[in-house]
Amino acid sequence: MKDFFRGFLTGGEGVLSYQILGGYLLKVLYSILVIILMRIIIRLACSFIHRWIDKGKQEHIRRRKTLILLLESVTKYTLYFVTIIIIFSIFGVPVTSLLAGAGILGLAVGFGAQKLVEDVISGFFILMEDQFAVGDFVEIAGKTGIVQEIGFRTTIIRNTAGEIYVIPNGEIRQVTNYSVAEDIRVMVDVTIPYEENTGRAIAELEKLCEKVREEKKDILTSGPAVLGVQDLSDTGVVLRLMARTRPMEQWGMGRHLRQRIKEHFDEVGIRIAYPHFVLASNSMSNKEHSNG
Repeated sequence: MKDFFRGFLTGGEGVLSYQILGGYLLKVLYSILVIILMRIIIRLACSFIHRWIDKGKQEHIRRRKTLILLLESVTKYTLYFVTIIIIFSIFGVPVTSLLAGAGILGLAVGFGAQKLVEDVISGFFILMEDQFAVGDFVEIAGKTGIVQEIGFRTTIIRNTAGEIYVIPNGEIRQVTNYSVAEDIRVMVDVTIPYEENTGRAIAELEKLCEKVREEKKDILTSGPAVLGVQDLSDTGVVLRLMARTRPMEQWGMGRHLRQRIKEHFDEVGIRIAYPHFVLASNSMSNKEHSNG
């Protein structure tokens, strides 16, 4: 045993000499210094990302957090890869062949996961361009609802019925964002029978509009106003009202207008048209034939 350790320290056949051992220890030391340096660079890069993102608008906190996480992940994985390449080169591993192999593997993965890559890149640009944010009311890929979450690969929206849609970011070709509009139009139609006085009905609706403007002045941006006769339908004369409200208030405003129209017409004695059916029984028809 003593002869073995003496041979190990003085250099013998099949064991490392002091020079080789010192070389490996130096390489390990260099690798540790590279790792420490990269950790410092990663920390500085993440700090820069936070300051850069926080210089933007203070709203849409969820969107900013998602963007920060995305940029931090890209930065970390890129620097991790650079660190591994540097350490391999320190230990004499052929980096050129390694990069070539990584390029071939990346190309194969890219062909096999084109859809995934497309989704991630699309999600990145959605966040960068601020197309929409969490809480916005949007129409995406034929689905309408409120944005619940913007992820790296998918966007989740919830419609007014509570149904959840998970939409891959790569399928988002066109976005209609209603929340960024200054106001939203509300259209309400009411049909009165042909027997009613159209001029009187319009005059009463204009009086009602003045009351509603005062009742809902906190959400209305303009109107409501009576546009006039919109159509002559099978059941009666169609009158149209229009108003403009703040985003996300249009549905409540429409319901309020319909309720107030019904109540006001009941007060002033104006009827609202509805379909009528006339039923004729066979007994009545037979009696008419017998009398004839």
